[in-house]
Amino acid sequence: MTTPARRSQRRNQVLSRDQIIEAAIELLDAGGEGALTVRALSERLSTGSGAISYHVGKREELLDAATETVVLAALATKPARAGAAPQDEIRVVALALFDAIAEHRWLATRLTLQIIRNPVGPVTVGIFERIGRQVDALGVPRSRWFDAASTLVHYILGAVSQNARIEGDTSGIDPEADREKLFDAASAAWQRLDPEEHPFMHAVVGQMREHDDRAQFLTGVAVVLDGLTRLR
Repeated sequence: MTTPARRSQRRNQVLSRDQIIEAAIELLDAGGEGALTVRALSERLSTGSGAISYHVGKREELLDAATETVVLAALATKPARAGAAPQDEIRVVALALFDAIAEHRWLATRLTLQIIRNPVGPVTVGIFERIGRQVDALGVPRSRWFDAASTLVHYILGAVSQNARIEGDTSGIDPEADREKLFDAASAAWQRLDPEEHPFMHAVVGQMREHDDRAQFLTGVAVVLDGLTRLR
């Protein structure tokens, strides 16, 4: 909630593009895409809609700018050590995107839209460039670079988006509590299946209840990387 002191401070400052995007991200984090309106943003910044339009543009451009800001910050994450192996570098990027979407629930859909609608934009180019350089370092033949990088990017974005949907993005609902309820219901349903007809489902029901999303995500990255090294 914006306090009178904060509003006064905003009025006395020259409004910047960065301030507008920061406030837009705060609204998105608090209430999802539905919470980001020009009116809500104007009230939060104690300014008129004309100033927002001048610096950033309309609502769709605000969403794109917020997406770019969060994703590029995630892509700026550095490896834990200099000279890291390409596999380690890819894991760093993958987890940075995973954590960004876990923190910003609205991001999964917007990120997918950016990849589809703006192939030359900073989000698409940034992700493919950072992943693609490591595909080269893995020794993948140049003729297979696009397929290899696309496979990695598609897995990473698909997995993190699915995880975001599982945990929920509904205002007023605790995502963790909702997730636990979902898995409790699923495990109970799996246990009711005929064990002779569904031996696999019975075998993994405990694993499903107790699994860690980040660890599972990294397992998938490892499987894809193992396959890419065989392209040599």
